[in-house]
Amino acid sequence: MLPELAAEFFGTFILIVFGNGIVAMVVLFGHGVPGEIVNGGYTNITLGWGIAVTMGVYVAGKISGAHINPAVTLAVAFFRGFPWRKVIPYWIAQVAGAFLAAALVYWNYRPQFHIADPSLEHTAGVFTTFPAFPELLSAGFLDQTIGTALLLFMIFAIIDERNQPPQANLTPVLIGAIVVVIGMAFGGLHGFAINPARDFGPRLFTAVAGFRNNGLTDGPPVFWVPILAPLLGGVIGAAAWDFGVRRFLPPVKS
Repeated sequence: MLPELAAEFFGTFILIVFGNGIVAMVVLFGHGVPGEIVNGGYTNITLGWGIAVTMGVYVAGKISGAHINPAVTLAVAFFRGFPWRKVIPYWIAQVAGAFLAAALVYWNYRPQFHIADPSLEHTAGVFTTFPAFPELLSAGFLDQTIGTALLLFMIFAIIDERNQPPQANLTPVLIGAIVVVIGMAFGGLHGFAINPARDFGPRLFTAVAGFRNNGLTDGPPVFWVPILAPLLGGVIGAAAWDFGVRRFLPPVKS
């Protein structure tokens, strides 16, 4: 299992190092610092995360199947025969890759963090997601459930050999495009984590690094929403594909 775990670790690492790096560029710069750069905005973030997912899938796809997301691992265990004994090790590798990627982004941008937010009270959101309405976590939970259900529904549609699977290794590009459109359509209420490792690994790093209001050890404890909701949503989306569409598709000709 070691090659698969290494692939999941590095695939998730690439996903998060690019994704968190993009958010850092958007959030940290433009504070009147000499030589400030054009830092873009929400469009940069959604496009960037989609490309980051594409790169992560290309890294891990041949070896591990490029889950790089515990919700994907859980869904394929339920519906595609993925061994249950590998689920927890995959999750650990994914979270570890995300944690290390967040640490690298912080190390790189540490001087700018301490210019933009010297007490590290307001920038944990560079690494992890937070609800738009902390007093109404159910809204974020629903948002994450829907977003991840759409993600798994579309992933299953794209990779299904009984459907019209893409040719010439285009699957990672299309999965990245799914993330872009989910971010643009369902990004407002809880930051479209749609991936427990993407959220929890960096959030754990913010707690270790001393960020305030990190949602885990300081401030409202919102960490569980982008863990439980994506796991639930992924199973719902995969089930919707299998029982709502796949059963009507013709079997693959041998």
